[in-house]
Amino acid sequence: MVDTFVAVISGLAPSIGVGVLFWFAMRKILRADRDERLALERMDAGAPSGAPDSTAGVADSASGGVVSSENSRGA
Repeated sequence: MVDTFVAVISGLAPSIGVGVLFWFAMRKILRADRDERLALERMDAGAPSGAPDSTAGVADSASGGVVSSENSRGA
């Protein structure tokens, strides 16, 4: 009886260990995503409403926000 119990536990231990590692990894990923989204919301909330979008690329900022037919074709 004890030998069977030990055999079952030793057979399940690797699966349980991998499951726990997976749970910790997913928890870390989801918390990092949540924290990044909150930081972006705080950053966007702090920007004045008339300010240009902070995600604008170099080409967008160099053109002064003017969209030409050349710029709109690539979109």
